[in-house]
Amino acid sequence: MNKRSLRNLRPLPRAAGFTLMEMIAVIVLLGIVIGIVGGGVMNSFGDAKWKAGTVQAKKLAGSVEQYQMGVGSYPNSLEDLLKRDGLGPYAKEKDLKDPFGNPFVYKKPGDAGRDFDIIFLGKDGKPGGDSTNKDFGTWE
Repeated sequence: MNKRSLRNLRPLPRAAGFTLMEMIAVIVLLGIVIGIVGGGVMNSFGDAKWKAGTVQAKKLAGSVEQYQMGVGSYPNSLEDLLKRDGLGPYAKEKDLKDPFGNPFVYKKPGDAGRDFDIIFLGKDGKPGGDSTNKDFGTWE
């Protein structure tokens, strides 16, 4: 290298950046914010799924009524809706499970003199409960 090319070499400016401590502090703060906001969002998803379950139960009750009109009697079980009786099938297999993956409860005859009952047992899939575990019957 000659003297001219050495003069053109200048030290590079020091790159500005974050220290390890600053990066850790930002990550911790983001974690706290996500934890607070994420908990509320997850509850909203659970509530939305519960509401979707009530709508799906009512739709399933409509399928039972269609079965009755097409076949002349109410199905003995929800699985009968999957058969090609009358104008069927009246439902798809995925329609027989609620948004939480639990099966709907079907009673024939239903309680209180009803022809049938369809009950959505909520998130836990067990009778009773509140919030997203609350039961819902199609007669409500």
